[in-house]
Amino acid sequence: MRAVALRAFAWADPLEVASAFADETHACVLLSGEGGWSYVLRHPRLTVRGEDPADLDCSGAELYAGGPPFQGGFVGLAAYELSAELEPTAPQARGDGPDLIVLCYPALLAFHAGERRAVAVGRGSDALMAKARADAALTWLDGPRCFARAGVLADHVACAVSDADHALAVADTVCRIAAGDLFQANLARPWRGRLAAGVTPFDLFRRLTRQSPAAYAAYLRLPGRALVSNSPEQFLSVRREGDALWAESQPIKGTRARGADPVSDAALAAELQASAKDQAENLMIVDLIRNDLARVCDPGTVSVPARAVLRSYANVHHLVSRVRGRLKTGATTWDAFCAAFPPGSVTGAPKLAAMSVIARHEPPRGPYCGSLFWLGLDGSMEASVLIRTVSLSENPAGWGFEARAGGGIVADSDPMSEVRETTAKIGAILNALTGAR
Repeated sequence: MRAVALRAFAWADPLEVASAFADETHACVLLSGEGGWSYVLRHPRLTVRGEDPADLDCSGAELYAGGPPFQGGFVGLAAYELSAELEPTAPQARGDGPDLIVLCYPALLAFHAGERRAVAVGRGSDALMAKARADAALTWLDGPRCFARAGVLADHVACAVSDADHALAVADTVCRIAAGDLFQANLARPWRGRLAAGVTPFDLFRRLTRQSPAAYAAYLRLPGRALVSNSPEQFLSVRREGDALWAESQPIKGTRARGADPVSDAALAAELQASAKDQAENLMIVDLIRNDLARVCDPGTVSVPARAVLRSYANVHHLVSRVRGRLKTGATTWDAFCAAFPPGSVTGAPKLAAMSVIARHEPPRGPYCGSLFWLGLDGSMEASVLIRTVSLSENPAGWGFEARAGGGIVADSDPMSEVRETTAKIGAILNALTGAR
């Protein structure tokens, strides 16, 4: 698939376009809530389960100048438990789903919200095949659009771990930190339920992204399963600059709920920026990611261009940092992914010790705290951290789901404050399920 063809078309809302075939197996939407490029994909020509993408061809393909960053290639879902394959000593039980799924899409529709641009992209062994696939993707625009569903989307939803039990888990972790076992661990608790009759995972995705736009929103339909993510967090971005690949990660650590009015909202944001605890929490993860990237980057190139910068989202304020480095000659994009996986912001430090604490208090996470990524045929990558994410599975009664929310636990963490943080983080998902705004 080294040849590429692009065909421009009139702007359309990618969510409305995808609604025509969202229930189709392997339908995928990668949606940027920050005005950048979004992608709608279907009909992969290759599905790989549990195979190392390092064996897939990601070099030497053409890129159309001025086109979107992703011009066909692979979309992958890496479950948190993939860590047990990458690092055999990783202390984590295995889940019931595949640890890695990779889909190869030879065509896609790309939409730039800020510029109101839209193009169909086709890939092929030669220019004629690439053009034919781009033309075929244009026909996706002809499908009947589905209306957004109103009202309550969930028959039932409840937290599976009580406030008291989560507080005890936090207290246990604080004791382990005091004993010197680790510095920080990210603990989460699950909310579970089922969608109402007739409601689909795409109904949830559409409402969630409308109510709470996020930079790394994603929808992926799999056989008997679906993933709905509204993640604000970048795990890893890889781009070619000159003759080298550069990797960047933007970890989130430090959270406050949004205020009910502008005055209280600004006060909470200022409190977060001034918090020694949250600053220290962020710094620990920045150091961890620096060390992860240093394994595959040229010495002296790993830097921190920004640390603990305030970013505000629909329900919470966050502190976000940037860590970047130049990959060594011979190191691949997948090498960088594996070196940093699972994301340090959702494990802790040291990583293996933190994962041991997580395994003590949580069942297998599955997609939660794993990553959804696209991997271009030129070696570029964009990978999210799967937080603010709902995993759904189909059964005779309909669609069951689980969503988790957590936070970083450090030496001076207050158990009940950590309980409140999980409630704030799950808020957008619960609002979408219940129809609230």
